Amino acid sequence: MSDIIVTAQRRAERAQDVPIVVTAFSGERLRQLNVTEPQNLYGSVPSLVSGTQGQATRDVQSYSIRGQSTGYLSSPGVAVYMSEVPLPSAVTLNLQGAPGQFVDLEDVQVLSGPQGTLFGRNTTGGAVLLRPRRPTNNAGGYVEASIGNYDLRAAEGAVNLPIVDDKLMVRVAGAYQDRRGYTKDLVWNKWRDDQHWYTGRIGILMRPSERFENYLLAYGTRSSNNGSGNVHRGFNIAGLQTFGFCVEPPFTPPGPSGIAVSCDVYRRQTEIADQIGPRRTRGNVDSYSEIESWGVINTSSFELTDGLTLRNIVSYQKLKDDYGADLDATPIQQFEGANSARQPDFPIAGFTDDFGLPLTGAYRDDGGFDLPQDYIKQFTEELQMQGVLLDNDLNFVIGGFYYDAKPAGQWGINSVVFCPAAFTGLCAPQETRNGVSNKSKALYAQATLDLGAFSPALENIRLTAGYRYTWDTIEGSNLSYARNADGLTATCVFNGAPRTDVPIAQIASCGYSARLKSSAPTWTLGADYRPIKDLLVYAKISRGYKAGGFNTQAVRPETRTFLPEKVTVYEVGFKSDWRFADMPVRINAGYYYSSYSNIQRPGGDVNPVTNVAGAAIYAAEARIQGIEADVSIRPARGLEIGSTISHTDAKYKRYMVPAFNVAAGCQGPVFPSGNPAAPNFADLSCAPFQFVTPWIYSVHASIDLPIPSRMGELSLYTTYNRVSSQYTAPGPFEPGALLKGYGLLNASLTWRNIGGGLLDATLFANNITNKLYRVSNTNSLNSLLVISSLYGEPRMLGFRLRYRFGQ
Repeated sequence: MSDIIVTAQRRAERAQDVPIVVTAFSGERLRQLNVTEPQNLYGSVPSLVSGTQGQATRDVQSYSIRGQSTGYLSSPGVAVYMSEVPLPSAVTLNLQGAPGQFVDLEDVQVLSGPQGTLFGRNTTGGAVLLRPRRPTNNAGGYVEASIGNYDLRAAEGAVNLPIVDDKLMVRVAGAYQDRRGYTKDLVWNKWRDDQHWYTGRIGILMRPSERFENYLLAYGTRSSNNGSGNVHRGFNIAGLQTFGFCVEPPFTPPGPSGIAVSCDVYRRQTEIADQIGPRRTRGNVDSYSEIESWGVINTSSFELTDGLTLRNIVSYQKLKDDYGADLDATPIQQFEGANSARQPDFPIAGFTDDFGLPLTGAYRDDGGFDLPQDYIKQFTEELQMQGVLLDNDLNFVIGGFYYDAKPAGQWGINSVVFCPAAFTGLCAPQETRNGVSNKSKALYAQATLDLGAFSPALENIRLTAGYRYTWDTIEGSNLSYARNADGLTATCVFNGAPRTDVPIAQIASCGYSARLKSSAPTWTLGADYRPIKDLLVYAKISRGYKAGGFNTQAVRPETRTFLPEKVTVYEVGFKSDWRFADMPVRINAGYYYSSYSNIQRPGGDVNPVTNVAGAAIYAAEARIQGIEADVSIRPARGLEIGSTISHTDAKYKRYMVPAFNVAAGCQGPVFPSGNPAAPNFADLSCAPFQFVTPWIYSVHASIDLPIPSRMGELSLYTTYNRVSSQYTAPGPFEPGALLKGYGLLNASLTWRNIGGGLLDATLFANNITNKLYRVSNTNSLNSLLVISSLYGEPRMLGFRLRYRFGQ
């Protein structure tokens, strides 16, 4: 069986020798799977859920492992690393880095469980390690071009140059991808869900002496496209009536509220959405998505002795993201984040002609809002001492980690929500300016001891112990207001009692700020034993911690910050290689149990004194358990068949939120107590666990097809990934929150070394059966009275040529 060398424990080892759950993909396997974004890994890794996870733009994709994810406004539950450094993470979006991360990689390693006692940033769920190809002493490289349906045009290449033999080496890589979207916006006559990005990377490796090495990596990426194609799925008509937005007979517009239209105005938009289908949409916002990221990472290694190495890893990175999205996906302004997006100054079919809306014939355009959603600069510094003692029976790492992420400039959001249909085009947008800083310091150490150092009878029994202590400081500010029609005053949104006539010059009084300090120890204890050469059994206990955060939509002083998460994970498993009837067989399996506390779950909130509505991050407790297994077999030369499977069983033990208004709880309706100091609580513990896919399995086969050796090598790789239904809302009773399970069949046919030369050709196909499936949901039918979804990619076909040159 083929082995992948991983660095999950800060040393090069076979994945089969590492007593933790790690799933690794070589660069070649990533090409076979046609992996270009995190969503492509969903179904291929046990217990891993990847995708947009409720974000307003498809470019924002994040990871969840074993139920630990990146919650709203919180730090990542699963950190993404590039060249041993965490990529910069956004605050308002669950974004880490930019598109183009999978270009010219040595491998991708997915680590499950709490991290932090060996390297980097502490997380509760795991880590995804992206290892770029480093410069070598061989001159060479490759150029690659791809074409496909939906007007796919892509190019990629890399060149490796040894400047001074084994002393100074350089590798330059770059890629470009452009693809038409697959969701047509009928209002703007544009294709949404398109791709347009380019990225570049340069690595410089210096070895001035046998004991010193310095690796400098610099990268830059820009993505700009037409945004996501949210597809409308319905309005909450009963809720709209309650708020006086629409009326039914015997009432007639404008109804008792004086602002109502007929509910048929809303129904008609849903009817049109049903008629045009899931690959068409009709939004008044001219959606867009823009992401820019660049960084410099420097890694220095100095061998103090044959068994002791000092390493320093320092980085500086920037991330800017911005998007405009129509999240109700209709001409009505019920739920939209416009930012600097254009609004129509022309009539919209099925809205203007049928109902005469907007009344002025055009949408309000305040203009001048040009702030990004996030604009972050991040600095990290990590010093490590790695060593081996006792004739290599003791491996250890000691280190310190410093992380400082703060605003690189102003960022904000310009949005319109809850605008009655009668006022379409007239509602003032809510303007928000945020700033969040996150500073973290940590000391850590981990060691693995082979007890064979003390007695031959104890050989192959290893004990591992690791400890980390982390100090976090988070500071944030928020300023939210809506400009009034007079242009001279504004209405404060979140801070204090509603104020409707604040002079623009005094708008800073609408803001608030807060600071949160926290610290915690985390640790790991483990043992592994190899009773025979090809069988490794292991057990471990790990404690994880993730920092709290700042709430940018707080309406009560006590909810302006939220506390850290903590998890304790118990795990057992084995890794094995066997031969049956002269066939190599690999079987790996494990079981884990997690006790998860203070889970950061967002939800609506109301200040019972001022009656201002906003959001809060509530704390829940849960237990999560699961099994993970992978099997592969080579029944014949040139044929490999494999499968992975995971089952995740997650259940809340406690999940209570205050009921300042009538709330739906697991116990039924919960009414306010009338005493803000002693509110009643709604029990939400019956909710399905957010972003957990209970069952994930995949089956793959790799076949070397017989052709004459002088013609090259021909191989077929096929995979079928199946995921069960996934619940995506933080609380229960949310219509549309359950994304139905689906299966995807993918394949690639590669002809290597064509005619004995250096040219490779690949035909690839993803979603061969053209399955229609949802990948995200706004989960807003109960709160904002409208719902929309994002759908996954249709059948994608393409052809790729790669020419290799040099060594």
